[in-house]
Amino acid sequence: MTLTIYPAIDLKDGRCVRLRRGAMDDATVYSDDPAAQGSAWQAAGFSWLHVVDLNGAFAGHPVNADAVRAILRSVTVPVQLGGGIRDMAGIEGWLAAGVRRVILGSAAVRNPALVIDACRAFPGRIAVGIDARDGRVALEGWAETSALTACELAARFEQAGVAAIIYTDIGRDGMLSGVNLEQTLALARSVTTPIIASGGVGGLNDIQVLRDVARRTRIEGVIVGRALYDGRVDPAAALSLVAN
Repeated sequence: MTLTIYPAIDLKDGRCVRLRRGAMDDATVYSDDPAAQGSAWQAAGFSWLHVVDLNGAFAGHPVNADAVRAILRSVTVPVQLGGGIRDMAGIEGWLAAGVRRVILGSAAVRNPALVIDACRAFPGRIAVGIDARDGRVALEGWAETSALTACELAARFEQAGVAAIIYTDIGRDGMLSGVNLEQTLALARSVTTPIIASGGVGGLNDIQVLRDVARRTRIEGVIVGRALYDGRVDPAAALSLVAN
């Protein structure tokens, strides 16, 4: 399986930011123009964008909708979107607006029937976001932690037709400390759904490790945020790495 690199565009108050370990009060602003940032990542050669409405994840409803729509207008590559999408109307609205894949996170825990119904209504266009802290699934913009493990939650949707599971280790997110390969591999081996790794990429070595294991596992992609924005990962070098 060829590894896909998803550059992250995390939206807070209409701006493109990166958080550390999901803390909204520990945000670094990288751009006041998310649409321009989306265009830049597309121009760099990336084939997907990963967009998250951070305010929406906490509020439980879309907050940065204008910024998301601006990104959609500025690019032709597919966009996957998460954050504050909690019902079928929200899913339908964003898919109609041009989002290729909707990510359900807290809703997947609170309302698993929504995931099943959405997968049936929109085959191949629903992903589940599993954000874990110390192995337990976190909710509501990572403000709460449930009793569920990532593998337990993923198993609930094994037969639903989920396009991908995005697995984020909260403790590593934005910290450049390396992907939690052990937990990501454990999840990939527990289900047949493709896995997208997220949280902790600090350099090309992390991408190379995932590229190598992707060839023999269900790991399909990796989300890269701060390492791209800080220049620790050069887009051309990263894309060349996964192409070989």
